[in-house]
Amino acid sequence: IMKKIFCILLSGFVLLAASCAGKISKDQSVDIEKNTNNLKKDNIKNKNNMGAQQKVLVAYFSHAGENYSVGVIKKGNTKIIAEMIANQMHGDLFEMMPVNDYSSNYKVCVKTAAEEKRQNARPALKSDTIIENYEVIFVGYPNWCGDMPMIVYTFLEKHNWQGKTVIPFCTNEGSGLSDTEHSIAKSCKGATTLPGLSLRGAVAQNEQEKALQQVTSWLNKLGF
Repeated sequence: IMKKIFCILLSGFVLLAASCAGKISKDQSVDIEKNTNNLKKDNIKNKNNMGAQQKVLVAYFSHAGENYSVGVIKKGNTKIIAEMIANQMHGDLFEMMPVNDYSSNYKVCVKTAAEEKRQNARPALKSDTIIENYEVIFVGYPNWCGDMPMIVYTFLEKHNWQGKTVIPFCTNEGSGLSDTEHSIAKSCKGATTLPGLSLRGAVAQNEQEKALQQVTSWLNKLGF
């Protein structure tokens, strides 16, 4: 009889211990889940504050006048997108302007762009900016002859990009970024280059709400 009583008491003790262990394990699981969720929230908060913690410059070249697909425009396609990015990122704007302006006539401008590319020219800038004041620099341009306009190379080669984050964006009518991301990485030695944005000029001009959505989505993917 005593042996049976001992076995019953022992079984009860084992069940009680298992119950307590299960309760502790459950409580610990809740704590772990809460900590994990808090960590995720902190990561998202930090991610969204990346741009706010760093000084941002949006440097761009844009061409007004007669443009392919959109006709004669007062504000260049790339300038429209540059302003959207600067507004979203609370950044400063710098427009690359040549000493010798490009023609407002589309065919003449294309001819000049092709000749500059053939010569690997570096057209002079009217002015410059101090990129040392910034951590994140967006670089914008139209796709001319499957490349950046040569004046963008002038700008890139004038500066030391060590430790900077460089992010390209490009307007075009179907040619995309071409190989310009690689060209920027090569020209901006020492910089971290992030994936660029390709956006149609016709969208920038005529569908600005859609353009803004694309810009916002892209910035979110980059972590801003």
